[in-house]
Amino acid sequence: MSVEDELMGRIFRSRPVVTGEAHRTTLFEIFFDLVFVFALIRVTGFMSARPTALTLAQGFLVLLLLWISWLVFAWLGNQARIDVGMSRAGTTVAMAAVFLVALVIPDVWETGPGALEPRLILVLAYIVVRVIHLGLYHWAATDDQRLRRTIRLYALTTALSWIPLVLGAMFGGTAQILLWAAALTVDYSGGLIASLLSGWPLRSPAHFSERHSLVLIIALGESLISVGTGIGAEAGMTSRPILLAALLTLASTVCLYRLYAKNATIAGNSLRTEPGQRRDQLAANAYSIGHFPLIAGTIYLAFGVEQVLTRLAHDHSYDAPALRLEWIPAIALFGGTALYLAGRATFLSLSVRFLSPGQLVAPAVVVLLLPVGRFLPSLAALGMLTAFLVGLVCYEEIVGRRQDSSGTP
Repeated sequence: MSVEDELMGRIFRSRPVVTGEAHRTTLFEIFFDLVFVFALIRVTGFMSARPTALTLAQGFLVLLLLWISWLVFAWLGNQARIDVGMSRAGTTVAMAAVFLVALVIPDVWETGPGALEPRLILVLAYIVVRVIHLGLYHWAATDDQRLRRTIRLYALTTALSWIPLVLGAMFGGTAQILLWAAALTVDYSGGLIASLLSGWPLRSPAHFSERHSLVLIIALGESLISVGTGIGAEAGMTSRPILLAALLTLASTVCLYRLYAKNATIAGNSLRTEPGQRRDQLAANAYSIGHFPLIAGTIYLAFGVEQVLTRLAHDHSYDAPALRLEWIPAIALFGGTALYLAGRATFLSLSVRFLSPGQLVAPAVVVLLLPVGRFLPSLAALGMLTAFLVGLVCYEEIVGRRQDSSGTP
């Protein structure tokens, strides 16, 4: 028997390594996250190439597809280790499929000759990801009949979602947008329906909360990457306005991290203390649902930042009217931040079941700042947004200390 045959035999004869309460995120899962974030970078690049309202909507659909691809493996990794045996082999193939999806993202919305192939590559690669996940999850369920029933329910809605997904790829244009929106809605809601009817058992709350926190932190790095993308690689592009915009971007990213991190710890503790199926439902709602607007908001913010830096780097007149934000970059910059803050509010309301007045109204305030930012020079608009986030962090720190001293929740 050759070495290759022996290795394949070991993989297919392996048994799932079911996780326990103390299981934490593995290095292999973090590597999987890097492929996911590469795909997010491609979405940002796609929207930057043609900044229109339609592009923002198309980018949103691709973001949802990528989120589902990541989310299902986060749940799988909570049930059984994905860095050993058959799970590692299957996840590696799924990782390659996600990588293919990322590569064709800029071309999947094109029309005309040759436009069908990228769309079919994305759809087929996504189906491969979902088939591998469902197969591995069913295998990892071992003798858990409740989980196997949940997987079968989810497999039904997932398979149904493939019909409009394939049809959308075939038709293209407006039909593609509508059919893909329907497909992803069916796919995403299918997991929630399966959760309500049968339930997804959560084996390690610490692992699950850590996975979501880590992927969000990595995604926040996209805002910093967008600074370099916006400036470009040409020499002489580091003028004082550009350096100031870069520092403002860093400050905004730090604020967004801070606004999430403290609350994420509290939410993680809440997840660990919930009993039985209430904990399972909390994980599905607060994390599976609540974290998608956090990720999507981060990517739209990164796109807005890139547009600001691009304008500063390539318009050397520094004339205020010429440097004003267009509506689409302004919507991405302020709307992305509002979406992030709304996602945080959703996450907290579902996990700790408490929102301070500042956490509740913060998304609306950012939306109100949007028309003001639209008519400001781009650097001033970024500065105004950063000042608001810094003020929000300070406000929540003060409120938090008062609550700690008084013993109120």
